[in-house]
Amino acid sequence: MAKPIPRNSSIAALDVGTTKVACIIAQMGAQENGGDDFHVTGVGHHRSRGMRSGQITNLDEAEASVRAAVDAAEQMSNSRIDKVFLNMSCGTPQSTRVDVELAVSGHQIRDTDVRRVLDHGSAQYDATDRELIHCIPTGYSIDGGNGILDPRGMYGDKLGVNIHLVTAAMGPARNLNSVIDRCDLDIEERVVTPYASGLACLVDDEKDLGVTVIDMGGGTTSIAVFMESQVVYVDTLPLGGNHITGDIAKGLSTPVAKAERLKTIYGSVMQAPGDSRELLKVPLVGEEDEESANEVPKSLLVQIVQARVEETLELVRNHLEASGFAKMAGRRVVLTGGGSQLEGVRDLAELVLDKQVRLGRPRMIRGLPDSLSGPAFATAVGLLRYGLREHVAKPDHAAMAAAKSKHSFGRIGSWLRENF
Repeated sequence: MAKPIPRNSSIAALDVGTTKVACIIAQMGAQENGGDDFHVTGVGHHRSRGMRSGQITNLDEAEASVRAAVDAAEQMSNSRIDKVFLNMSCGTPQSTRVDVELAVSGHQIRDTDVRRVLDHGSAQYDATDRELIHCIPTGYSIDGGNGILDPRGMYGDKLGVNIHLVTAAMGPARNLNSVIDRCDLDIEERVVTPYASGLACLVDDEKDLGVTVIDMGGGTTSIAVFMESQVVYVDTLPLGGNHITGDIAKGLSTPVAKAERLKTIYGSVMQAPGDSRELLKVPLVGEEDEESANEVPKSLLVQIVQARVEETLELVRNHLEASGFAKMAGRRVVLTGGGSQLEGVRDLAELVLDKQVRLGRPRMIRGLPDSLSGPAFATAVGLLRYGLREHVAKPDHAAMAAAKSKHSFGRIGSWLRENF
């Protein structure tokens, strides 16, 4: 269970992704007027190895990547860290909703009553193959009256709560834990990737009115729906930017490294009038002679990229519709993650999802280098904001974490709070 972080201490965010590992260390300061008073003192990022589609595939290689990113951040900040806020995209995170109501005998509702109803709700989830990551109260009721944000101090006969449980497959989750443990680090708390990205990119009105965050990463595309300032649904698809790169490599018979370069420099998901006339030099697999490179129209590259991105967005749409939140979350979508930087993604997303779409960049933090202020680093920045908001601005949330801890495995952080 996480404890309030004292002033003038450091917190560290660790984003372990399929294409990169990013570590950011921030120094905490005084909270004035409820503002975010912290500044970045160290950053480090390194290419991921031993990862595929968000899952650990080689413990040694993944450990080396994490160590490299953490060491770089520590050297820059001239400090050592022993705990991190860690993102969670492996194990296919899934949402489950639980409604619970318990008798409170008409007395004034206390912390113990809230803890008891939350504990009863989390106990309803019992699966041997999945690990409980989040247990989030999304709304309370007293004697059937809904819309209560904080029931403590109120009177009633029955206390109800709607709980959003987020779980992940136990094997991949424990593999990730093992990598962090081998790096001599403890996990302060784990936060599902799209929730962290939403914290970094969303404004308060979006979270309150309803918005869908789509984080387009290298190995996965993850979704989070926010309503009334709460995260109410998360999901993960095993598709990302690396799959686009693979399609280009196969479709154009070019090495993966060259395919990644073509995607980065020329990649687009919308055809332009001159694309059929613009020729690109594409080296062939196994050919060392540059003169043997093919010349292909840019339109062919765009077709390959567009097909994969369109498929990904259609899957996102289908998952949202199946969840029931497609209409409830409103017409607002925020795209973030490295894949959102492809030219034309916003326009294609508006066509496929039939929603208003904007590109989300992390809101600035003092000391954050410009090189880390893009969508690709939204998750890492969001982890810092999570650490600040949940463990400094609202330290009393820790009293309610016991409801979840008895259902946790290993060194899993507790995330129980009454309001966002």
